Amino acid sequence: MSTEFAVELRDVVKKFVTPEGHELNAVDHVTMQIKNGEFFSMLGSSGCGKTTSLRMIAGFEWPSEGEVYIEGKAMGHTPPFQRKVNTVFQSYALFQHMTIFQNVAFGLEMEGVKEDEIKKRVGRALEMVQLSGMERRKPRQLSGGQQQRVALARSLVKTPSVLLLDEPLGALDLKLRKEMQLELKSLQQQLGITFIYVTHDQEEALTMSDRIAVMSKGKVQQMGTPVEIYERPANKFVADFIGESNFLEGKLKSISGNEAVVFVPILNAEVTGMPMAKDLVNGSDVTVAIRPEKIRVVENQSGAGVFKAKVGTSVYIGSDTHLYFDLNGTRLKVMEQNRISSLDPSTFYVKDEEVLFTFPPENTLILKKD
Repeated sequence: MSTEFAVELRDVVKKFVTPEGHELNAVDHVTMQIKNGEFFSMLGSSGCGKTTSLRMIAGFEWPSEGEVYIEGKAMGHTPPFQRKVNTVFQSYALFQHMTIFQNVAFGLEMEGVKEDEIKKRVGRALEMVQLSGMERRKPRQLSGGQQQRVALARSLVKTPSVLLLDEPLGALDLKLRKEMQLELKSLQQQLGITFIYVTHDQEEALTMSDRIAVMSKGKVQQMGTPVEIYERPANKFVADFIGESNFLEGKLKSISGNEAVVFVPILNAEVTGMPMAKDLVNGSDVTVAIRPEKIRVVENQSGAGVFKAKVGTSVYIGSDTHLYFDLNGTRLKVMEQNRISSLDPSTFYVKDEEVLFTFPPENTLILKKD
């Protein structure tokens, strides 16, 4: 059966009973459609339901309600080995007593594949992950990044339709992790296989994904491309979880099309921004969200939309300077890119310096108050 979706979750619920005897919806009526050849990430903190969702796709768990479809076919209670998916785990799960060749070949041997075919497919899989020539080594003779590549090769050698990756880079150091992110994305594009990736690392998801599902408390909060998720978060949770945001409380004064005006008490002024919900009502309490790098520090300007503050803290970090403005006891974070190379102290902001700043309306988001 031909379908544009590699995997679908249709109104899936997964219930567990806690040690205290309470019923918990670890996955709470989740619907996802993951396209063929897509790099799709499930992003969220521990306990949000992302790994449970992945395990249901793999067949390690079965839904309490709803259904999982792979290539248009309902999986029901189909066991993992009968699904066209393979899983790469954070722990690698390599056989330490076997060589790299034996590790990668193990699944094919269990299926009774002929020796010549095994040799050809293992060689091709190791070439994909740049480990040709290391067939005789044992896992302990490889670095962490190389061991992760072996785990990838072992999954790819069986040519799955879908590759499931459960925080596979979690055990690597930061530099190697970033290198492997780019390698994984490149490999996925080269192979054209659907990758479904679980992570709690927002930067990792933004770097690699075609689309992201941001999850919290068993529910999908927002699903979209990295640009959509970052630039147009659906609610305060997403705006806070993906990157950094400043939040100011206010009351909606007016709304017209893509423009909303909010009175913000801490500024004692009105702020104009873009409404992020269709059902905002005049007079309702709302949250104004703006990312630190979107705020503009200005000079010698006055009038509507220009506000005063004092610098509370200035932190130089090389590429940027992080400024923390004091707004009558509320802290506002601003990130200024260091475009000028200088040792002159006067070019940098200092504590208690008075500054002017604006919120560009196109970068100011008006969210429903949680």
